[in-house]
Parts: sequence; structure tokens; C-alpha cells
Amino acid sequence: MTRVQRVNRFFLMLAAPVIGLMLCLLLFPPQPALLLNTDLYKTDKKLDPSSARLLQDLDTAEKKAKSTSASLKKTMNLYNRTTQTMSSIVQKASIQAQRPENIYDKRIRSKLGRPVETVDSEKIRIELFRVNAVTYKGYAMKVKLKDPSAMRMSLAGEALGSSETTLKAVQRHGAVAGINAGGFADQDGKRYPLSTTVMDGEYLTGFQSSFKELYFVGLNDSGKLIGGQFNRQNELDRLQPQFGASFVPILLKDGRKTAIPAKWKSAPKRAPRTIIGSYKDDQLIVFVIDGYNEAGGSGATLEEIQGQLYKIGVVNAYNLDGGGSSSLVMNGRVVNRPSDGILRPVPTSFLFFD
Repeated sequence: MTRVQRVNRFFLMLAAPVIGLMLCLLLFPPQPALLLNTDLYKTDKKLDPSSARLLQDLDTAEKKAKSTSASLKKTMNLYNRTTQTMSSIVQKASIQAQRPENIYDKRIRSKLGRPVETVDSEKIRIELFRVNAVTYKGYAMKVKLKDPSAMRMSLAGEALGSSETTLKAVQRHGAVAGINAGGFADQDGKRYPLSTTVMDGEYLTGFQSSFKELYFVGLNDSGKLIGGQFNRQNELDRLQPQFGASFVPILLKDGRKTAIPAKWKSAPKRAPRTIIGSYKDDQLIVFVIDGYNEAGGSGATLEEIQGQLYKIGVVNAYNLDGGGSSSLVMNGRVVNRPSDGILRPVPTSFLFFD
């Protein structure tokens, strides 16, 4: 046996046990079994009474929450349906409520004709009409105050004794329209408002009891035209005047014609006129009648204006200062034809704002 053979034999003998072990493992693989004692880690299936009550309460609370959520969902759906229904009812009621107003407004327009100019905003609606009677011509301005602040009275120079044209007053205050207001008296080169005059709820020269045919006309806090003759201040205070001026005479009161004093029927007989009045729905109406002078030969008589206002459904009407004082300004221009050829400076003007 050679040396190489002896070496091979030696390693073969060393490897024989390993080969035999591997064959045994391949032919007879062992079945491993893991023996663990898990009983030590098992929990008691029974909970203590307090924990059990807590779990029960949580379960009850969950059921109630689900029930409440379902109930709230139903209530919300019902609320939404109710809200939609009420909104629809309110909308229909609003439309129905406006129908009589719209019908009445159409009746007024049918008597005045087609407006030649209109201003319509959130605060005010003004419609300007031409007045073409047989014996006189002029303009009518129908005003709906959507906001009481859309009408105010201006005092020239913001001081007693001053005067300015209505156009100047409109420009100074940024108004969209304006008319001359109350009468005045001149003294020592100054022009003072006649009798009781109210600005911003305050009496400028104190209250003066009505005498002869004088009256007071203005607006109250609600934007309604108020006016009449007042012997005591508390009579006027009850109407809560916000502003107003005085002149003569009253033409219509509560839908009835009033007696026109004989003096004002003839002095002058005809003249340019400015009249302010109101309908039963509190819309205002302004008449400004043109004339070429104050001598009595042009313009309109008070009886003519009274009759026309009565026919078109005006319930209250007050004659403002006329003649050369009559002024109608709208959208930055003088609409009427002043009898003096130019506008006369006056102490007070009624202004309208959009």
C-alpha cells in the first residue's frame, strides 16, 4: 500500500461517522417538540365588578350615541326641509305683499304719464315727469324714500341769515336732486327762514305758534311727510319732526281739499309754483310749475294745482315758496326755468340723496 493510499484511507475513516449521521438524519428526520408552559401567562376570564360595569356603561353609551346621532340627523333633515319651506313661503308672501304697492304705483304712473328721467338706488327712487296742462307747464317728481336718510333739508351756509341757490346746496352736499323749501324774510341784508324751522330734530329759532295761514311741513324720523298748523309745540313734537320749514297755504289735508285764503287766490293769481305732497303709501310728489314772472300772468293758480293733485290721488299737499324761488335741480342741472332767469338764493332747500 502506497503512502497516498494510506492517507486516503485515514481520511475516509475519519469521515465515515459524519456521513453516517447525515444519512440517519435524512432517512429519519426528528420531530421537534417545543414544550412551553404558557399557563403562567393566561389571564382570568372573569373581570372584577367595577371593570364589568364600566364595560357595560361604555356599551350603553355607544348605543345611546348612535341613537342620538340618528335622531339628530333626522332632526337636521327636518329642519332643512322646514327652512326651505319657510323661505319659499316668505318669498311668496313678499311677492304678494308687493303686489298692492306695485298696482298702486302703476295707477299713479298712469296719471302722470311716462317718466322722462329716473334715479333708482338702494336708498331712493326718483321719477321725473313733464306736466303739460292747458294753462301751465312744469314738472312733477315722484319720490320713494327707501331709506329716511335719503331726504334732508339744507341751511344755507349752515347759519341763519345766509342764502344760496338750490343748485349750490345740491352741489355742496352731494345730493342727486333738490327743490327750494320754506319761505323767508329779509332783514338788514340777510335772509332768514320764515317762522318754525327744524334742522336735525332741533328748532333753529324756537317754536312759533301758527298764525294767519302759515303751516309747517317736513319729514319725521320714519321718513314720512308731516305738516299742518300747530298752536303749541307739543302738538308738533308728537310728530317727531326731523326737519322742516314753513310757508302758506295747505292745499290738501288727509285726502280733502282745504280752503285757499282769498289773498293767495289773487296775489298773485298765477305764478311759478313749488308744491310738495304725499300719497297714501307715503311716496312723495313734487310739482314745480314754470312761469315767466311773478306778476300774476304766468304759471298756475293754487286752485288749479290743488285740483290736479286731488285728481291724481295725492292726500296731503303743501304750497312752498314760489315765484322766483321755485327751483328744481336733478342730476346736476336746473330742470325748471326760473322766472328770474337765474336761480334765486334761498335759506333752505329740500335735498334728495341716492
